[in-house]
Amino acid sequence: MRTIAHISTAALAVSAGWALPSQAYAADRASVEEQLAAMRDQMQAMANRIDTLEGELAEAKAKTQAATEVAQNATQSAQAATVTAQAATQTATAAQVAAAKTPQVEVSWKGAPELKSDNGWSFKPRGRVQIDVGHVSGPSGLTESEKAHLGTSVELRRAFLGVEGTMPGGFGYRSEIDVSGSSVVINDMYLTYKANKDVTLVLGNQKPNWGLEELTSDLFTSFMERSDFSQAFGFERRVGLNAQYSGKLLVAQLGVFTDDANSLGSDSDKSWSVDGRLVAMPQVAGGTLHLGGSIHYRELGNSITSVTYQTRPLVHTSDVRFLSASITGATSELGIGAEGAYVNGRFHATAENYWQTVGRAGYANPTFQGGYVEVGYMLTKDETAYKAGVYERIRPKHGFDKGGIGAIQVNARYNWLDLEDAGIKGGREQTAALSAIWIPMDYVRFILDYGHIWVKDSPVTANGRANYGVDSLGLRTQIDF
Repeated sequence: MRTIAHISTAALAVSAGWALPSQAYAADRASVEEQLAAMRDQMQAMANRIDTLEGELAEAKAKTQAATEVAQNATQSAQAATVTAQAATQTATAAQVAAAKTPQVEVSWKGAPELKSDNGWSFKPRGRVQIDVGHVSGPSGLTESEKAHLGTSVELRRAFLGVEGTMPGGFGYRSEIDVSGSSVVINDMYLTYKANKDVTLVLGNQKPNWGLEELTSDLFTSFMERSDFSQAFGFERRVGLNAQYSGKLLVAQLGVFTDDANSLGSDSDKSWSVDGRLVAMPQVAGGTLHLGGSIHYRELGNSITSVTYQTRPLVHTSDVRFLSASITGATSELGIGAEGAYVNGRFHATAENYWQTVGRAGYANPTFQGGYVEVGYMLTKDETAYKAGVYERIRPKHGFDKGGIGAIQVNARYNWLDLEDAGIKGGREQTAALSAIWIPMDYVRFILDYGHIWVKDSPVTANGRANYGVDSLGLRTQIDF
């Protein structure tokens, strides 16, 4: 029994031993499966994560590639911009160099535009128009042809067109023609060279060194026409070389001249002259005292065998000459002029006298003479303009362009001319004249003249009378630029 009990116990123990591992295995297997399932889930999650990371990596690589391409493009653009900036810098530098080389042009207005550069060049158109209305009443008893020149007439006195300016090196130029008549007449046409601030050389068609009134521009004279002797003695422009010293107190001029430009077409014209002038301009009692003289010697040459001296009656609109002297056999002319003036603010006084001697072969040499004295006063608060030995442009302080009435000047003159000597009977005359000048602005002027002329020993007789009176009245409208 005991043995059977032991065997049963042993069998039971064995049975229990086999049963326990089976149960443990089952439990382990379930755990492993759970773990495997968890691992599979983790691996699947990891795979999903890897896929996600790979996607993100691919996207990052794409972005990096795009950023690299953008950076490369930006680098190329920056390089191109650098090249462009360098080119722009070079262009700007070249432009600055070119701008530095290109002269700066200044434009100002002096009746017309004047262009002036900083390298010495300048250019300005110039011109003037003078329209005259004149009336001359002569004595009764003149011939019908002589009467035809009396009465009222209108004349385009001057119509000048030209240019003037400067060039580098001290050179300058002026070219001007008169188109008022039926043909073109050369007026000023010359080249200048300024040796220094005081000395100027002039080569070309110009005025020789006549006296004060003749060298004063016709734009600025006190009367419509210059004095009788200035008209009579052939004061004209001629081709030559002239030198002028113009200092603060002294003007000295000396030149050598041939004939006028319009007469030099003939190669037989061999006339020449030497003309000099000296003027002192000291300051006296708050004004300028003008004291001067001139001398002129001219060889006429074989082509010129006679000269004629004559003058119109105060205005240019009439062609009648009550005084006229023709001298045949002329070989030379010697002229001597004396001039004086005083200018102080509104007031001016002027006086000139001139002697002209004609050299003749085989005949006595006649000497003729003429002159004038004049006083003038500005009615407005303006000043008479004078500079370097001549009268200059009066510039109204209160012109029309500034809301004022302009400048007003009145003048009185006594004028004489004697064309009788050495058997020559050209007549004598004396003139008392008044003028009123209104200058509304710098480049516009109106002149009203009146004069009474006492004619004596005139070659133009009226009913046999050689002594008589003539009245003259004139009005000029003038603009220049």
